[in-house]
Amino acid sequence: MDLIVHEDRVEQAKALAISVAADINVALAAEGRAAIAVPGGSTPKAFLAALAAAPVDWSAVTVMATDERWAPPTDERSNERMIRAAMAAAPIRFLPFWAAETTPMEASRALSDRLAPLAPFASVVMGMGADMHCASLFPGGDGLEAAMAPSCETLVLPMTAPGAPEPRVTLTMPALAGADALRIIISGEDKREALDRALAERDPAVAPVSAVIRNAGAVEVHWAP
Repeated sequence: MDLIVHEDRVEQAKALAISVAADINVALAAEGRAAIAVPGGSTPKAFLAALAAAPVDWSAVTVMATDERWAPPTDERSNERMIRAAMAAAPIRFLPFWAAETTPMEASRALSDRLAPLAPFASVVMGMGADMHCASLFPGGDGLEAAMAPSCETLVLPMTAPGAPEPRVTLTMPALAGADALRIIISGEDKREALDRALAERDPAVAPVSAVIRNAGAVEVHWAP
């Protein structure tokens, strides 16, 4: 794992966008298409805006969230809503996880089938919580053991957890760690301390992010104060 320290969050957003755009363009040159997964939350907004301005043929790129709250895109907590807004400058092809009149389990099965031809993804960017969760792989999650298994046969699973107010759907270990490039974006001293704790923890049920890092190939962590 490489830890990349940025002077501030503006530099972090720009540098990470350059790296992910390069991932995409490598995949486009090799395969003619690419798929990327990006995080929700507040920290990635500047990165996503910078990525939208990158020289990429977005018509050949599928963009998705790493995970989604089970809420429609009209909801303020929707990751889809945030990502679409942050990347509004680019004509992205967004693949939604939430679907009306279905359950998280039903949606997960359909999504996994739909994503299988797109894997491995050209680039996955994850956030990380102070509780050491990533995507919706939460400590204490009811589906965590299945989702964290490297042999998991599905790319998406539903998840409920004490730290998550609503049900979620999330990319699983093979989808996250199996990406051609995996990067983590974190900011603040609390997240830096959480990363240190995670790297020292070997139990995936306690520190899911650490298990994803250990199962991935090359991993970059982009940190800014």
